[in-house]
Amino acid sequence: MKQRTKARSVALQVLYECDLTRHAPGQALEQRLAEEHLEPDLAEFSRQIVFGVYPILDKLDRYIAQHAPEWPLDQVSVIDRNILRIALWEFAVAGCTPVKVAINEAIELAKTFGSDSSPRFVNGVLGSLANRLEEIRQQFHREKAQEESLSPRTT
Repeated sequence: MKQRTKARSVALQVLYECDLTRHAPGQALEQRLAEEHLEPDLAEFSRQIVFGVYPILDKLDRYIAQHAPEWPLDQVSVIDRNILRIALWEFAVAGCTPVKVAINEAIELAKTFGSDSSPRFVNGVLGSLANRLEEIRQQFHREKAQEESLSPRTT
C-alpha cells in the first residue's frame, strides 16, 4: 500500500470507528497511529483528514445524499460513506488532492475495505460529485463565511 494511501486508510478506520461507536476522534486517531507507526508527515495527513471531515460530516453527507438518491445515506455502508466523505473533503473542501487522484484513492480504499460493489458505487457517486465541483466548493466557502460572520469574535 502506498504511504499516502496508508495514511488515508488510518483516517478511514478512525472515522469508521467514530461513526459506529461515537468514540472521540482524537483518542481513536492516537490509538490508531500508535498501532500503524506512520512517518510524521503521513500521520499529520491522517490527522488533517480526520479533523477536516469529522466537524462537517452533516454537510458532506448532504452532498453525498444528493448524488446517491437511490441509496438513502443511512443505507449506505459505514465504510462506503466514510470513503466518500474523505474523498469529497479532499477535493472539494480542502482542495489538497486533485479530483482524479482522490477518486482513484477512494476506489482503492473501497477495494480494500468495502464490499464487492463498493468500488463501482464509490466511483459513480464521486464522479457525479466531481461534475459539480465548482458549485460544491462555492457552497462550502459560502457556508464557512456565514459561520465565521455569525461566530463571536474574541480579540
